[in-house]
Amino acid sequence: MTSTPAEEQRLRDLARLRRVRDRIDREYAQPLDVEALARGEHMSSGHLSREFRQAYGESPYSYLMTRRIERAMALLRRGDLSVTDVCFAVGCSSLGTFSTRFTELVGVPPSVYRREAVRATDGMPSCVAKQVTRPIRNREAAHLQPHLA
Repeated sequence: MTSTPAEEQRLRDLARLRRVRDRIDREYAQPLDVEALARGEHMSSGHLSREFRQAYGESPYSYLMTRRIERAMALLRRGDLSVTDVCFAVGCSSLGTFSTRFTELVGVPPSVYRREAVRATDGMPSCVAKQVTRPIRNREAAHLQPHLA
C-alpha cells in the first residue's frame, strides 16, 4: 500500500518533532529556546510550537521546563545542593521562574520539597523514587496533592 504525499510529509514532520523532543531531553541544562530548536529543524518557531503542542499536548517550552523540574527533583532528593545551585544546574537562569514552575508542577516549593523528599523516598530504590515523584504535566498544583510519596 502506498502512502500519499500528505501522509509522507506528516511522517517527516513527526520525525522532526521527535528530534526536537530528543534534543530537549539531552540538552535540558543548556540555554534552549523555541527559536533555536526551530532553527535546528529548519522550521519557524510558530510552526514548531503549534505542531509540537498538537503532537505532544504541550508547548516545547513547557516540555523543557518539565524536563528541568524532573531533574531538579532528583538533585533536591540527594540533599547535597542548595535550591539555587539546583536551579542553575538544570539550566534555569531565574530562581523566581524556577521556583514558580517547580511549585506549579510539584505542588510544593523547591525548599519544602528538598526538606521533605529525602524522608519520603528514604529506602526506595532510585528507579521507584523517580516514578513516585514524577511531576504531572498540564495540571495546576491547586488540583493536586503534593507529589512527595
